Amino acid sequence: QVQVVESGGGLVQAGETLSLSCTASGLTFGSYAMAWFRQAPGKEREGVACITYSGISTIYTESVKGRFTISRDNSKNTLYLQMNTLKPEDTAKYYCVADSRKNYACQFQRMAGSSYWGQGTQVTVSS
Repeated sequence: QVQVVESGGGLVQAGETLSLSCTASGLTFGSYAMAWFRQAPGKEREGVACITYSGISTIYTESVKGRFTISRDNSKNTLYLQMNTLKPEDTAKYYCVADSRKNYACQFQRMAGSSYWGQGTQVTVSS
């Protein structure tokens, strides 16, 4: 049984930094792409960042490029999201997502519909 657990959310002020972590168990972590999604109240869920199983390639949604960094440590089954220069519009519940297809490339649309999801962690950025 695959389990995905996020940690590290909280309340910060605009311009500050926050880091999220995620551990995944029940799968060969180093064989699956991993991603962060988020959903703000009244808005659709969106893919924020994704990293391939090897960690070589990453993709980001346009609004976080240059501010967020996704990384992974396959030896620890852990995914990270470093969020710098946070903005109020980054306020959302952030979800860690493990791909359900082994060795596939990152693709937000596909992963949104067929992956393993954590329960989410709230990130709130005050202005």
